Amino acid sequence: MQNWLFDVRSRPFFILAAAFVIMAILVNEKITAEFDKFTITYFQSIAGNRALDLFMWATTEIGDVIWLVGFSMVVFVIRKTRRTGLVLLLTLVVGTIAAGYIKGYVVDNPRPKMEFLGTDLPFDVGRDTFVLGTDGSFPSGHATRASVAAFIIGYALSQRFPRGCYLVWIFPVLESFSRVYVLQHYPMDVFGGVVFGMLLSGLIGKKLKLDVIFKSQA
Repeated sequence: MQNWLFDVRSRPFFILAAAFVIMAILVNEKITAEFDKFTITYFQSIAGNRALDLFMWATTEIGDVIWLVGFSMVVFVIRKTRRTGLVLLLTLVVGTIAAGYIKGYVVDNPRPKMEFLGTDLPFDVGRDTFVLGTDGSFPSGHATRASVAAFIIGYALSQRFPRGCYLVWIFPVLESFSRVYVLQHYPMDVFGGVVFGMLLSGLIGKKLKLDVIFKSQA
């Protein structure tokens, strides 16, 4: 079992909270604007490989709240994984609402307004499902949810697969990359979303005693 959970008085909380606040300030003050614009312009210029374009589109759609909430409900209805599903579901909901509030009312960073120049996609690229206030961009809701899913599922698998559980973090990496690739977010948005998801998962998992799942497996 990995010791991933933490409370507000712990070092992990301080590090993650500080990292998120620093990123939010940098974005709000437009200090990272040139880096963000340069990066997303580059991704706009390299699109056009059909296989890669479709893969990135499919990956970004998986991070939509509907799919991840649906997955958490499936995990919840299974008796052996009920607590994991409950914690996952609640953290996804809290993360989606909180990220939507921050990007709408706290951090002033409008999302990219650039045309995707790659392959014609089957459907329009999904935007963040829940955004309060203005059409903000930081932090990415998709990256937040992907980070939450990786954290909770990875923790649940950590006792049985102490090394393999880290493989679930491939999901938020790909999700974050895809959001920039399809021009829906800047790099700093997805960095902030991943950190924000980890912060919420560690706190909520600790508060709801996610570690109890290992007692039933003993």
